[in-house]
Amino acid sequence: MSLFSASVLADAPVAAPKGDRVWHPLTLVMVLALWLTTLGNVPLWRALWALNDHHDLRSMLGLAAFGVIVLAAMAVLVSVLVWPRWRKPMGVVLLMVAAANSYFMVTYGVVMDPSMMVNTLQTDLREVRDLLSWSMLIVLVWGVVLPGVWWWRQPVQKWPALPLMLRQLGFAALALVLMWVVIWASFQDLASTMRNHKSLRYMVNPFNTVYAGTRIVAGQAAQTGQPLQPIGEDALVVRSASAASAAPLIVLVVGETVRAANFGLAGYARDTTPQLRQLHDAGELSYFSQVRSCGTNTQVSVPCMFSHLGREAYGQSKQPFENLLDVLQRAGMRVLWLDNQSGCKGVCDRVAHANTRELKDPVLCPQGECFDEIMLHVLPERLAELERGSLSGPPAAGTVVVLHQMGNHGPAYFKRTPDNMKPYQPECRSQVLQDCPAQDIVNAYDNAVRYTDHFLAQTVRWLKTQKRPTALLYVSDHGESLGEKGLYLHGMPYMMAPTEQTHVPMALWLSKPMQAQLGWDAKCWQNKATDPITHDHYFHSVLSLARVKTRWQQPERDVFSACATGSPQAEAISVPTNATGHSAKHHHTRAG
Repeated sequence: MSLFSASVLADAPVAAPKGDRVWHPLTLVMVLALWLTTLGNVPLWRALWALNDHHDLRSMLGLAAFGVIVLAAMAVLVSVLVWPRWRKPMGVVLLMVAAANSYFMVTYGVVMDPSMMVNTLQTDLREVRDLLSWSMLIVLVWGVVLPGVWWWRQPVQKWPALPLMLRQLGFAALALVLMWVVIWASFQDLASTMRNHKSLRYMVNPFNTVYAGTRIVAGQAAQTGQPLQPIGEDALVVRSASAASAAPLIVLVVGETVRAANFGLAGYARDTTPQLRQLHDAGELSYFSQVRSCGTNTQVSVPCMFSHLGREAYGQSKQPFENLLDVLQRAGMRVLWLDNQSGCKGVCDRVAHANTRELKDPVLCPQGECFDEIMLHVLPERLAELERGSLSGPPAAGTVVVLHQMGNHGPAYFKRTPDNMKPYQPECRSQVLQDCPAQDIVNAYDNAVRYTDHFLAQTVRWLKTQKRPTALLYVSDHGESLGEKGLYLHGMPYMMAPTEQTHVPMALWLSKPMQAQLGWDAKCWQNKATDPITHDHYFHSVLSLARVKTRWQQPERDVFSACATGSPQAEAISVPTNATGHSAKHHHTRAG
């Protein structure tokens, strides 16, 4: 028997049990496209329906046109992706993507753009556990399990590969023509809707995931093989010749999901920051009231704020660069990143770093998750380890510690605070925020802010016990929505993100010896607290705080550039570097 005749016999129609329907491949493709267009896009149709109050004839025609466009586009997508060899699993994957996206869009008001997808892919087990709920299980059963079982069990006619490919691609071409005809016919209304409601473009399932995935892959491909670009090769620590010579200790606290709107020092109706307020009223701490984040999720904001590029250039850059921590280390400072979160997003890869996730403290780490205070418990040991590791090298010009908080990570805000530190009751104790009264959500969130206040005050108290100049700089990575305009959590595309997700708190505390060493006019940096600034200022301002000079520093982005009193004689602290340009060995440590 020839190979040709064997192929024809293999592609003969499958005999189905009596009474069962044998589907034509294109018909089944269209059924899947119809399901994804309708039930797979419930959030999209809800949003479109809510755009018009009157629902007159023109709006109904516009909605119908939009439906035809989405259906035609879906037919193209399914025709291109669903082929006989992987028809069943691919169909289930599309159902799963549509159901999961729909659940999160309806429940939290988020949309799936590239940054949100990266954030999702880097979510750890603890964060996944916080998102699980019975309502999510119900959605997956109705949106994936039941239609998936039906899809998997349907008998389909077998066709020779080439004729089926030609028919399926021809069907896709016809659907594409129909889509463009309807777009042309309804262009004016369609363009107006998409221009005024940009979030709709990220709500079409599963195109949002396909688009986001393509952007991520393209971005990674663009950086593949690109060498990491060094910065700050000329970095030196500079001090006033008359200032104290003790090497300083600077603690940078990277907050998590704290918005300025609920921060007591920002004028919030509740005093969620009573201990920081005491420091502020005593003139020891300044609160910066007009700070905007670099992104609306941790994956974007944390690397961006430690970058020299700034938000716009960082978002467009295809070239990987070293960051602030590399510059500080190259200048001769010891650097340690201590994490109580899901990771440093690559920022700490070349400096000493440790994570608290494996600690078993019965008080501070109940149920496998640690409260932020655990970082203060392990910090002295980690610092001692860092110093022991650099004994063979030259004396360090100072130490910079980054404490990455769990902070207000949602939706399980209630898990972020110990039971004895919950002044606002009742609090929402559900991961499905929509199941709770609005005030209960705010109570749980404010309790977490109050705990951050406690954590920062405890850090300041510890710093006051150190026999060297010390400083603390706190800033949140991004904000949070608590139900305003139907939005929860964070991660909206920056161009359409509400203020609640981008306006963040920032505070600075300096010990008296640190103020003397820096030679700053206290009134100056306190007066700077009302200036509008962004995460773009962080890289340059921390360099100033650490007394590091490099050509990469931009004075216009340095919050403290105008605060040095006079022009004292400067003495550069020269620290020999190794072959890589770094003054200290890289350490990868565990907190436990």
